[in-house]
Amino acid sequence: MLSKLSLRNMKRSARDYMIYLLTMTIVVALMYAFNSLIFQNELASYFELVDLMAVMIGMATVFIVLIVAWLINYMVRFILEKRSREFGIYLLLGMKKKTVSRLYMRENVLLGSFAFLLGLLTGILLQQALLAIMFAMLGLSYQLHISLNPWTLLMTALCYMGCYLLALLRCKGKFRKMSISGLMNAQRQNQEIKEKHEPAKRIFFPVSIVFIALFWIWFGHLENAGEIVLFLLGLVAVIYLFYVGVSAWLICYVRKKGEGVYRGQNLFLFRQFASKVRTMQFTFGTLTALFTLALMGTSISFMFNDYENTVLQGKFPFDVQVYSSDVADDFADERTVIGQYEQDDTYHTYHIYTDGKNRVNGWILTHLEAWGTMYQNPDGTPDWPEIEKMLGERITYYQYDTYMLLSDYNALRRMLGYEEKALGPDEYIFQVKPRLLAEVREAGLELKLEGLAQEPLACKEIVGDPFSQDGHNGADYLVVVPDAALAGLKPYYAEMAVQLSGKASPGLQKELDGLVQEEDDFSLYPSGELCSGSDNIVTYAAVNLVRENLIPEVKYMLSSIVIPLFYIGLVFVCVAVTVLSVQQLSDSAKYRFRYEVLSKLGMGKGERSRLILKQMAVYYLCPAILAILISGKMILYMSEQFVVMTGVPTASGWFFLESILLFFSIYLVYFVVTYVSFKRNVQGDVP
Repeated sequence: MLSKLSLRNMKRSARDYMIYLLTMTIVVALMYAFNSLIFQNELASYFELVDLMAVMIGMATVFIVLIVAWLINYMVRFILEKRSREFGIYLLLGMKKKTVSRLYMRENVLLGSFAFLLGLLTGILLQQALLAIMFAMLGLSYQLHISLNPWTLLMTALCYMGCYLLALLRCKGKFRKMSISGLMNAQRQNQEIKEKHEPAKRIFFPVSIVFIALFWIWFGHLENAGEIVLFLLGLVAVIYLFYVGVSAWLICYVRKKGEGVYRGQNLFLFRQFASKVRTMQFTFGTLTALFTLALMGTSISFMFNDYENTVLQGKFPFDVQVYSSDVADDFADERTVIGQYEQDDTYHTYHIYTDGKNRVNGWILTHLEAWGTMYQNPDGTPDWPEIEKMLGERITYYQYDTYMLLSDYNALRRMLGYEEKALGPDEYIFQVKPRLLAEVREAGLELKLEGLAQEPLACKEIVGDPFSQDGHNGADYLVVVPDAALAGLKPYYAEMAVQLSGKASPGLQKELDGLVQEEDDFSLYPSGELCSGSDNIVTYAAVNLVRENLIPEVKYMLSSIVIPLFYIGLVFVCVAVTVLSVQQLSDSAKYRFRYEVLSKLGMGKGERSRLILKQMAVYYLCPAILAILISGKMILYMSEQFVVMTGVPTASGWFFLESILLFFSIYLVYFVVTYVSFKRNVQGDVP
């Protein structure tokens, strides 16, 4: 009998809390699909850094498990409160408390198991779609094939069932402490609104608004980690106190019979929203925090994805490029390795030169936005002691200015299909990374270089074509001078650029790296000579660059950030919206009576439908809008820095807009489903 009752109640819960069941199914599917990247990652044979994806997915899973555990605990407790009167009646009929507790546990285990099986089936298909997308992102071919990995299944089951069992055990302990009268009155107590000290609590609303405004003004100007942490802790407190203030303000406004109270159905809306916020203050705050984290996570994932699609291709314009700190290096070994695959490749060996000075370095460090006023005196002149100290570290820029002869420059431009350049005897070209072109042009390069020719060289043109300037052809910049200026220069380091007649071998990068002798390996590390320029966030500097090997490798590294962040954001949004939807649908019986009263007072069905829409829109939009306001400043600031540091051509606000569009597309699906169900439950056959 107990089994039949459990099965019947499980079916009823599945029907009443369909959105919760749907979300748990989605969570299991996502868990299985993303966990498969740890145990079933078929990209392992392509990349050495395959473990990076496993580590990042593992870290993301920790956050996912925490939030799923919170959701399950919340829902188990919520359903218990909603059915407390039913359980109280069971006790009055003679059932033992242990039996009722076991009944409730069994119902939830059945419900959770049903969601797990559905999610598992969906996850197996989703895993194939995820792998297909990843292979396509990396330019690799993939054939779909269904498989069930026992380790992936075990990890998913442990994470999911562990969350469920912990929530049920906690609920079981709470159940044992409740009396019959406590069970009978639990739902009523949960619906009571305790209005105490509301006039005093109103202050939290304007204080929260002021704090958020200050957050928008000062966030980008916080100078140290301590200030940032303090401000963020204050922001967390404001998220929760905001709803205390909103509820108190609405209650006091209704009490004072404000002007807007009796316009249309405002009185009904104010009372409903105030009561809901009052009973869900902590929940609303938690949901706002989840929405904020989801928006930030998806925005960051969109940033890195945009970098992959727009900037990465230009980072490695040559098929192969090799650096050597030995200016006498003829790259014979490298030519042998490359030539064993193709015989018709185009090679160009050349030098990067220096004049032993750092005039151009000084100009760069005092004019680029990335450096601000770090290397300037109070009067705006270069702070040479600080500049020389920075250049001595040889991490960002070479210690001395870097030059290239016009003949080498044009030879490389021909290899890349660019138009050749011409120079007069007293002119030079300033070649910079594409992301710096507009900034350098705006600053105006009026620097004249003396000592290289009979007359000082003046800048003829600033060029921003992709030119491999992450340590090979200079770092950030390169000064191109006439060949006649060679007398005033000395070789700094040697380079070889290659355009292949065919595709690079998958193992060419490893073979070239194997030629790097141990004594020369210093150039692979930050303390060495190979510098990467002012790029930040995403940097890649290496002695050997093989375009067709590196681009998939770097894309895979970036995907190890994009995919987990997207995973976290998606789950967080689904979990948060599920709580909002379940809360509304569970109150449909209570609202049915209220809307029946409105019907008897003469309100038509269409007008009631619009009122339901307004009621739910306010309820859904409140935590979403607050999350957008809070996350907006942080995302816009991060995206602005990302654009400056990486050179992506996208407007900084676009990443935030993309996140909002994704966020509200999921939001809209849940809202529509909840609205239709709520309206059906509330209005039913009421005319």
